[in-house]
Amino acid sequence: METPQLPAEPMLWSGWGDPAKAAELPSPVRRLLADLLGVQAPALPAATFGEVRLPAPALSPLVLSALSSAVGGEHVRLDDDARIRHTRGKSTPDLLRMRAGDGSDAPDAVVLPGSHAEVAEALRVCAEHRVAVVPFGGGTSVVGGLIAARKGFAGVVALDTARLNRLVSIDTESMVAELEPGLRAPQAEQLLAAHGFTLGHFPQSFEYATLGGYAAARSSGQASAGYGRFDDMVVGMTVATPQGTLDLGRAPKSAAGPDLRQVILGSEGAFGVITSLRLRVRPAPAVRVYEGWRFATFSAGAAALRRVAQEGPAPTVLRLSDETETMVGLARPEELGALASEPGCQVIAGYEGTAADVAYRRERTAATLSEMGGVPLGSEPGEKWAHGRYSAPYLRDSLLAAGATVETLETACFWSGVPRLYEAVRQALTASLGSPLVMCHVSHVYATGASLYFTVVTAQSDDPVGQWESAKRAVNDAIGLAGGTISHHHGVGRDHLQAYALEIGDLGVSMLRGVKERLDPAGILNPGVLIP
Repeated sequence: METPQLPAEPMLWSGWGDPAKAAELPSPVRRLLADLLGVQAPALPAATFGEVRLPAPALSPLVLSALSSAVGGEHVRLDDDARIRHTRGKSTPDLLRMRAGDGSDAPDAVVLPGSHAEVAEALRVCAEHRVAVVPFGGGTSVVGGLIAARKGFAGVVALDTARLNRLVSIDTESMVAELEPGLRAPQAEQLLAAHGFTLGHFPQSFEYATLGGYAAARSSGQASAGYGRFDDMVVGMTVATPQGTLDLGRAPKSAAGPDLRQVILGSEGAFGVITSLRLRVRPAPAVRVYEGWRFATFSAGAAALRRVAQEGPAPTVLRLSDETETMVGLARPEELGALASEPGCQVIAGYEGTAADVAYRRERTAATLSEMGGVPLGSEPGEKWAHGRYSAPYLRDSLLAAGATVETLETACFWSGVPRLYEAVRQALTASLGSPLVMCHVSHVYATGASLYFTVVTAQSDDPVGQWESAKRAVNDAIGLAGGTISHHHGVGRDHLQAYALEIGDLGVSMLRGVKERLDPAGILNPGVLIP
């Protein structure tokens, strides 16, 4: 099934998303930042695009000629615009460095292959000439996943999958669609909707992340309670590696040895480049309903979510904000600064499907939440959350510009460990940053456990990057000691390497290195990322 290529606008080079959507902080928020945290405007303005300092390109004419032969000369870009827009991801340290004009991690070239064969040939060229390759989708990594270690390499290229952006086929009987990895999520939803289907995958990065990035980072969307994580949706894939092609997935499940699909899922471009994905799709919902509930405390709300997750039927969306997040208004980003009128914690429950299915699950869930002490707030809080669900990254840009350091981090554990993990992270952030504003929500639930997603805001120090990196190390240690995983859906990247090594142990690290050695013996794929 041939479909036309769809254009994709690039993200803001020094922030998130569409520059037209950036907004000034409301006056109440500025006063709150100054009074509560001592935030002051930065001493220096952010660098302009023309002030970004880039290293001189390092690739030889021989390599550039070979890459041009592989993908076409017009698809090998050396201009400043391409290099800057492929520098790092979108973590707070990434953005702080870009706002300071630091483009030292820029690739030497951006390569845009248009087929599996072109990806394979580009990898062959880079392996032959020892050029590091950073697979690049939407550029939304928040864990340092797009920064290659240069030492020992002749240069670095960003391999952008943007031209791999087609819906290849749909098997309506099996409800499986084959799509290319460079499709941004809204593009994929548009193409699938024309056939009556949806992926149902809506993470906060939805507007800009790509399908390949979702798979490579084991993404989890805001509707995971109903649709599942992205790795649950992957039934097959084609992967180009420096040693050849992997074509994985002949059936939904298999007992033919270990499932090699799971080796690639979460591999963050360190083992190969995904060139095609076969994904489970669902019928597009006829009805969508979102509503709010209030619980007196975070622990009471968590107990209610656990019961819903364990007894069912599950809503499509189920989230719980703690007291601080609810009070400040981060649970409703477009009303930030309008402090909650009543104490407690807000729950968002959402339902998507047929009218009968939505009515049934909504009624059963409401009965459970009421029995557990929840107070219904009607549809207004839920609809406001749904309307502003992708706004928070824009808010971060505004806070950085105002002189605040704001960052997110996430983890997960079994239900019995949630209280301990919640307190451990909060204490580590407070001990590292003094008196930060720490907010948290339960973002994804399972029968056996849940994820915790933290947002922290503090005044910028003279070295805001070092300030956050120190706090992040303390939090990583606290998560490990409290028995949580270092990441539920952000991935490992560079930021979590040490903690990841401790989590999987020496033998686990050796296994990863063995896979890396077999698939990428020259070590060109995303060096410094994922593999401890």
